[in-house]
Amino acid sequence: MKTIIKNSDLHFEHSLWEKELLFWEDEIKSFKNRLSEIQKRWTDDTVLSALDQYENQFTIQLEKIDQLKDDIRTHEHGISNQLKANQEAIDMVGLKYHMEMRDRMETQRQIYHDLKKRFFEYLSKYL
Repeated sequence: MKTIIKNSDLHFEHSLWEKELLFWEDEIKSFKNRLSEIQKRWTDDTVLSALDQYENQFTIQLEKIDQLKDDIRTHEHGISNQLKANQEAIDMVGLKYHMEMRDRMETQRQIYHDLKKRFFEYLSKYL
């Protein structure tokens, strides 16, 4: 029996990813505000060095988020073209790309989670 994966299902997953990425962006804005508070309170080089590292990590995360959003939009465009051609199911190339995107999102989710965990530990020490 052949499994059919509908483009509408992939679109739904893309929507979830986009919302998750937007949430991460908002969180990072909040985290940067916390860094500003620490910067105002501390002059210790060790504390400020770690602060710089978190600022850099947040910048990298925002770049990754932008790249993921662009890649999702690109895939959405491909799905849209298939729907215009009256193709309900995704082709194998599109499915492979989607599965790679799913893996990338999962990897990024883990990286982001680990960064947040370390950042909250840092905040608990210095804020």
